[in-house]
Amino acid sequence: MAERVLVIGAGMAGLWTALALAPTGRQVVLLERDPPPPAGGPDAAFEGWSRRGVGHLRHSHAFLARLHILIRDEHPQLLTELLDAGCRDLGFEGGLTDIHRLSYVPDPVDRDLAVLTSRRTTLELIMRRYVERQANVEVRSGVFVRELILAPGPVPAVTGLIVEDSEGRRELSADLVIDAGGRTSAAVEQLIEAGATIGEETEDCGILYFTRHYRLNPGVSEPERSKAPLTGDLEYLKFGVFPGDNGCFSITLCVPEIEEELRKKVVDPQVFDGACARLPGLAPWVDPATSTAISRVFGMGDLHSRWRDLTPGGRAAVSGFFPVGDSLVRSNPLYGRGCSFAAVSAHLLRDALQMFSDPGARLEAYQRRVGGELRSYYDAMRDADRSAVRRARQALTPGYRPSLKSRVTKRFFEDGVAIAVRSDVDLFRAALRGFHMLEDPQAWLRRPKNLAKVLGYWARGRERNAAAYRPRGGPEREEMLRGLGLSPELDVERVLARAA
Repeated sequence: MAERVLVIGAGMAGLWTALALAPTGRQVVLLERDPPPPAGGPDAAFEGWSRRGVGHLRHSHAFLARLHILIRDEHPQLLTELLDAGCRDLGFEGGLTDIHRLSYVPDPVDRDLAVLTSRRTTLELIMRRYVERQANVEVRSGVFVRELILAPGPVPAVTGLIVEDSEGRRELSADLVIDAGGRTSAAVEQLIEAGATIGEETEDCGILYFTRHYRLNPGVSEPERSKAPLTGDLEYLKFGVFPGDNGCFSITLCVPEIEEELRKKVVDPQVFDGACARLPGLAPWVDPATSTAISRVFGMGDLHSRWRDLTPGGRAAVSGFFPVGDSLVRSNPLYGRGCSFAAVSAHLLRDALQMFSDPGARLEAYQRRVGGELRSYYDAMRDADRSAVRRARQALTPGYRPSLKSRVTKRFFEDGVAIAVRSDVDLFRAALRGFHMLEDPQAWLRRPKNLAKVLGYWARGRERNAAAYRPRGGPEREEMLRGLGLSPELDVERVLARAA
């Protein structure tokens, strides 16, 4: 008999779980607390789809190359429907610098380095409609999962869910329960209360997110690319432009938690647009002659990295239960890997279920594979967050002087790695493979040939590499804050007071 699978949540993690498991013949039921999408197309979904369970629904999104390849190779019809709905397929060539183009020769591997981008509501709308047409899959909306049904024993066994909807409160039995409920799901906490030994490491990402959406004015094209960066890190502010579907785009500003004055005010549309207008790469995009804002500023906080281990010591701590996506591994959305983590974990779960019938062996194999596939990216993102938190604090510390090691490391990456990647097409390809989760994120730089190239560019010096440097992405902190009518001193005073 086919196994009956209940999936908590029909967001990205739940949809990817359905796509992974439906072809195996299992009966998959997705239980979603929020209402279904409204009738109509992408604009109707953006304007009217209520998704209280997805706090980042209207923040910037893109599917990295790992996901693009998965859709292209396993679900070509889905890719067609996404593109027909207006999603953008941004190829490798679009990211080349002027220096790259002087010697660029297309390579077949370039087609594997494309990004799929659009509004998140469009991605989820088209994916959901595609999933709902799959055999063996049912999506039920307006269903609240209240708790897991547990069978007693030394290892808690999950046998179903207690749910509540318009028909009242009732029990649903299952052979497998998959938690795709994201960061708000309480399923793991219930298991811990029931005695399951589940390991968890977590730490604050140290930033807050702010996103606003815009639409190009009728007859206006996107601003031409210039040397002014469309993405950047000014330490007190990170920024990026994300092309969307159907003439739309979004801008995301990320502010360190320690920058209290800026993060309290940037949610104001006038302050948000004022900050964008002071960033040379973003200013043409928010020019009233180019675009019109179509949303308020959406804020998002409480950002944490989290890694859960349901097999501490290599032994399964629970039976019949598998978390995917943010319920298992949660990362800073700054790096754009949340959807990829969800899709990869769903497919790793499929493989573990196909290989084993024993519940414990299934969970142990799944957790091992998740560690093998995702841990290196998680560690790299966590380490980058720690570094960003330190730099933001140091920038507000009067008289701070970095150590010699810190200065040399900074110079290596700014004058060596970044310049080499912007100058050498093969290094650019190699770095993108790590970024897009096609190999270990640090592997390309460990290769002797690549490292030798980087060191060679570094040794050339700034004058010979001048053409490869990008202009500074925006003004210094004091200039930006004063230009926005904010005090640059107040947060410095707070840092000093806390240190006293």
